[in-house]
Amino acid sequence: MKKATASALAAIVVLTLAALPGYGQTTQDVLNKMIEATGGRKALQAIKDTTISGTAEMVQFGMTANITIYQKEPNKVRYDIDISAAGMTIVQAYDGQKAWFTNPQTGATEEMPELQAKDFSRQALGNAALLDPAKLGITYALKPKAKIEDKDYIVLEQTLADGHKTTIYLDPATYLPYKSTTKSIDMSGAEIDAETFAGDYRKVDGTLVSFSMRILQNGAEFMRMTFSSVKYNSNIDDALFVMK
Repeated sequence: MKKATASALAAIVVLTLAALPGYGQTTQDVLNKMIEATGGRKALQAIKDTTISGTAEMVQFGMTANITIYQKEPNKVRYDIDISAAGMTIVQAYDGQKAWFTNPQTGATEEMPELQAKDFSRQALGNAALLDPAKLGITYALKPKAKIEDKDYIVLEQTLADGHKTTIYLDPATYLPYKSTTKSIDMSGAEIDAETFAGDYRKVDGTLVSFSMRILQNGAEFMRMTFSSVKYNSNIDDALFVMK
């Protein structure tokens, strides 16, 4: 009788654990669920370029700017930051090989220093980083769950071909990214701990996109971004990303 009761209890425990989000899943299972949550493989593969518009509140500087982000698969990106209060537009871009920016001190266009350029090139990675990571030398590893504000999040660690790591925290109910942490380089060349919080997910042409982001540097709030428009496949010319 005791043996039967123990077996029954063990079965209940196993069934209960199996029902918990993330329990018994492999890294690939979680990666596939994240892909499905953000729109699915077919929808993400159909995206050739993305244009995002909105505002960026630079908390530490007390300024707000209009921002437009252009991303072209597989590895091009450009940020246009229009700071009307300062009467200037700062451009930061990566054309697949070279990173460059508008120097806010001189207004001149310059190549980014090596460390910043390498760091910025990572931001240019598109959907291939999720859909075909092996082709890019990217690996993912499922880590122990992490508690954030009394909620257990599923944790994926991404390692790029150069060894750079980013930790992604997935909401266990939706498998959408809630937070990511990594080491980054600021424009002074100093290494910083960077945290990005994503929220306000909305549907855009079959995908789910975060329309708000908070960025922290070394634990202090650095920027808040709120997006008003996300458009796909506008046939963005490669020339937009090239330094002039």
